[in-house]
This record gives sequence, C-alpha cells and structure tokens, in this order.
Amino acid sequence: MRTLTAPRPRQVAAFASLACIAVLLTACSSSASPSASSATSTVSSVTTPGAASTTAAPASSAAPPSAPASSPATSAASPSVSAAPAGTDTFLAAAQTVTGTLLHEPACGGYGCALSGDSTAFLFHMTWSTWTGTEAVGTGTYKLNDCEPNCAGGHVYPVPVMVTLSQPVKVCSSSGTRWVWSHASFTFPDGLPKALQGQNAPQNPWTFSGLVTAAQQTCS
Repeated sequence: MRTLTAPRPRQVAAFASLACIAVLLTACSSSASPSASSATSTVSSVTTPGAASTTAAPASSAAPPSAPASSPATSAASPSVSAAPAGTDTFLAAAQTVTGTLLHEPACGGYGCALSGDSTAFLFHMTWSTWTGTEAVGTGTYKLNDCEPNCAGGHVYPVPVMVTLSQPVKVCSSSGTRWVWSHASFTFPDGLPKALQGQNAPQNPWTFSGLVTAAQQTCS
C-alpha cells in the first residue's frame, strides 16, 4: 500500500504546475495580441493618410484658378479692329487703276472720269450729294459707248444718271493708306436709249473685280 500511494502528491503538484504554465502562456499571448494589433493599426493609420495625401497633392496643384487663366486668353484672342474709312480718305480710282489718279468728289469736267479701263464708260459733270466712308451718291451724265461695230468706231450716248458708289477697299502705298470704291450701281431717270438696251445694256450693278484684286495685292 505504501508503494502505490506514495507518488500521488507529486503527480498532483506536477499537474498543477503545468496548469499554471498554461494559464501564464495564455495570458501572455492574449496581452501581446492587442499590442501587435495596436501597432499594426498605428502603422496603418500613419501610412494610409500619407499615401492619400501624396495622391491628392498633384490633383489640387494641377487645378489653376479659373478667373486669372481666362482673362489673358480672352484679351489675346481679341483681334484689333481696323478703323472704318473716313469720307476724306475714300476715292474714285480713275479707270479702275489703283496706281493711277485717285479722285475725291470729282466734278468730272473736261473729258470726264473714266469708270472703265477701255474708255467706254465715263462719268461727266457730276454733283455729289453724299460722300462718306461707306457710300457716295451723285447725279450727272453717264457717257456710254455702244461699241458698234466696234468700240473704236462706236457711238457715245450721254445718259442722265444717278450713281451710287460703295464697298471701299483699302490700298496701301508709301504715301499712306487710301480707300477706293469697288462697286457702282446706276439709276437712269430718263431710261436708256434703244441702242443700250437688251444685250447692249451697261453692267448694273458693277463690281470692279480687277481693282479689288489689285488693291489686295498692294497690302499683302
């Protein structure tokens, strides 16, 4: 009996020691987990705002203020507008030649004022009621050659007329900028003679296309 019952207190003590060790290990591991979790969350909380800040910074810096940026662009896009011609700067180009005589409110006496380069259309004894930078209106006589059988041997008809000159184009030269009329329209109070009717009627209205081209070339 003594041999069988003697070790029992030592076994109980050994089991108690193992149980205590197990409790201590459990307590230590449980106390370490919050620290690790706290450390992990701390790292996350530090790292995450930093990354967000790094990403957001370029976006905010890339957005310029709208008002200052638009103002210079608007100013630069606005082209300078050329001043409209004044009546004193606007002329009738004799024979539609920009390098020839430029006439301002001409009376067209003597041989008259040639409207064509082939001497088949002249203004004669003109009186101007309007002469501005956009339009000139005058009355007088329109001398027209019927060019029958040809212009050299044709008959010249003096026809009462009211003429309106318009659409001035700019001519550039060393002496300065001038404007010349490039369009004419005619009213014939007494009508046209039979020889100047139908296919022989004068061009009305009349755009001086050759003069327009020549004027543009002087300013190119």
